[in-house]
Amino acid sequence: MNQQPPDLPAMERLHQQIGFILEIDKLKLIIRRTLLIDQSRRENDAEHSWHLAMMALVLAEYAEPGVDIGRVIHMLLLHDLVEIDAGDAFFYDAAAEADKAAREQQAAERLFGLLPDGQGEGLRALWEEFEARETADARFARALDRVQPMLHNFHTEGGTWKEYGVTLDQVRSRRALIADASPQLWAYVDGLLVEAVRRGFLAEKR
Repeated sequence: MNQQPPDLPAMERLHQQIGFILEIDKLKLIIRRTLLIDQSRRENDAEHSWHLAMMALVLAEYAEPGVDIGRVIHMLLLHDLVEIDAGDAFFYDAAAEADKAAREQQAAERLFGLLPDGQGEGLRALWEEFEARETADARFARALDRVQPMLHNFHTEGGTWKEYGVTLDQVRSRRALIADASPQLWAYVDGLLVEAVRRGFLAEKR
């Protein structure tokens, strides 16, 4: 029985996709400032992205009506891939934030460019949507990205808040976008902040 030779264009597409999959393994090497809840070490970007995707599944009921949780999960799995090239910019480091957008755009060009035509552009469009925060899906995804480190900081008795001298006003001013996406999540988080101040995990002011 004669076997048909493999379809070369299809094999080339698969080769590109596997190459992308191997390249994004590097996300596991990008270490964030956030401590794991058991305080044994800092989390990496891949762990962070997985945790956010799970949060989207579990907390879907707190999103705006009409939010597509499947699209939210896609965004959350993609959102930090650019840090493979651009590195992790600490949320309260103004200097690192200064050229963050340019570095991440360059990284997006390379990484999503590894995928076949059409697929790479589609995934990059989701990443751009997340960054722009103009759709309900993106607003909820971005809100979860803000909530997760706050949960870690509270449950590690201050975590990076204490380590970097972050104050209540700083947290509230940078995290208020949570309320735009989910008033319920913001009410919960703001309650945590008040309790964090009471317990000495977070300074009220400098």
